[in-house]
Amino acid sequence: MLEVYVDGASKGDPGPSGVGIFIKNGKDHYAYSLPIGLTSNHEAEFTALIKALEICLKQFPEEIISVRSDSKLVVDCIEHSKTKQERFLPLLREAEQLGSQFPLFFIKWIPEKQNKRADELARAAIHEN
Repeated sequence: MLEVYVDGASKGDPGPSGVGIFIKNGKDHYAYSLPIGLTSNHEAEFTALIKALEICLKQFPEEIISVRSDSKLVVDCIEHSKTKQERFLPLLREAEQLGSQFPLFFIKWIPEKQNKRADELARAAIHEN
């Protein structure tokens, strides 16, 4: 089972944004810091999940995926398969479609202090924009 930590960050709303992805596969660790242009913070959080799932599909398509995020909005949207904000619906559907390709995919909310590495990676990506 992969532990996948994701975070999105924006400097402004919208503003320059980035995503951080930290994957633990046993003793192996993988870190990604990706600039994503101008978005809102919530869009960056969704994009972090989507990018993480895309990476995992390419590198670990047969693994069980356990995603951890400090975004209550994203976790709630995935868990309930709905969003009150229409602008997030395409992002939600894309994340669901990607997640459905794994043998098992689940997501869990964690406090920010448990997501420090993904946060560092997301913040570093902002400066790459």
